[in-house]
Amino acid sequence: MTTALITGSTAGIGAAFARRLAADGHDLVLVARDTGRLREQATELHDRHGIEVEVLTADLSEDKGIEAVADRLGDRKNPVDLLVNNAGFGNKGRYLDVPMPDELKMLKVHCEAVLRLTSAATAAMRERGRGGVVNVASVAAFVPRGTYGASKAWVVQFTQGAAKDLAGSGVRLMALCPGFVRTEFHQRAGMGTDNIPGWLWLDADKLVAAALTDLARGRTVSVPDPRYKALMGLVKVTPRVLLGGITSKTGRKYGPR
Repeated sequence: MTTALITGSTAGIGAAFARRLAADGHDLVLVARDTGRLREQATELHDRHGIEVEVLTADLSEDKGIEAVADRLGDRKNPVDLLVNNAGFGNKGRYLDVPMPDELKMLKVHCEAVLRLTSAATAAMRERGRGGVVNVASVAAFVPRGTYGASKAWVVQFTQGAAKDLAGSGVRLMALCPGFVRTEFHQRAGMGTDNIPGWLWLDADKLVAAALTDLARGRTVSVPDPRYKALMGLVKVTPRVLLGGITSKTGRKYGPR
């Protein structure tokens, strides 16, 4: 029996990972800020799948929260075999419209927490010669589109670099780069989504299934949908100067409002 730790587990992509991993027989450590929702989730998954579930209440925008999760990942007596760094959020507004404390909070969760938790997990995994880490990024990492995209670009670059350095150790790392997924993400940020075309939306459960397949195949970056793979292919061949203008116009037309 293996154990997976998932941050931001109570909704969206994190909840989909929890459902799939529980169904596959993995014990879980669920991490989020809301203790009540964590306990409800833990009870449901335990009763449905007969697995063991720990809950860990932690706010990853605070050092205390990051340290609590890092300590659990470093526990050699109760090892974590798979880490899913999923916790994250978006800020409504363009650059300079978002208060600086909110921007720094985003970087704390998306970058510092991912760095510290990945490091805690992989140090223990390397000693055992096995383990995996999925760092949830976004297709926004590949286009010049504000602080959110910049933070997710960091996640992708960091994950690829760490994966290269740990090659041959038995530890796999992968950056997961989804597009629009029907979750609580936009609602929490106060963003409307009525202007986003239906064909751009992804199903969280299918997304997770594709991601786990890519992790098993040893991929370091996963864009788990043919539609977004095609779009990212176009991004790669578009000049950066032109791409900036396109993404700005597209963001105003289709981006959350």
